[in-house]
Amino acid sequence: QVQVIESGGGLVQAGGSLRLSCVASVRAFENYAMGWFRQAPGKEREFVASILGKGVNKEYADSVKGRFTISRDNAKNTVYLQMNRLKAEDTGVYYCTTAYGRLSGGGYWGQGTQVTVSS
Repeated sequence: QVQVIESGGGLVQAGGSLRLSCVASVRAFENYAMGWFRQAPGKEREFVASILGKGVNKEYADSVKGRFTISRDNAKNTVYLQMNRLKAEDTGVYYCTTAYGRLSGGGYWGQGTQVTVSS
């Protein structure tokens, strides 16, 4: 049973920073793509960022480019999302997901961690 566990959410003022972490209990973690999605109240879940196994290929939603950075530590089975210059519209539940090779809509998901940005 694969487990995906997020941590690091919380309450922060606009302009502040948070770092989310996600641990995935998969073997050969370096073969798995990792990603972050978020869901704001009353809205659909949306893509935030993704990173492939070797950590070179990264993608970001336009809304977070230049403010968020995704990275991974394959020795720790962990992916991070460094969020800087946070805005009220970044508020939501942040979900971590992983899939073998590339993210494809399936894969494994965590339970989410709440991020609240006060304006």
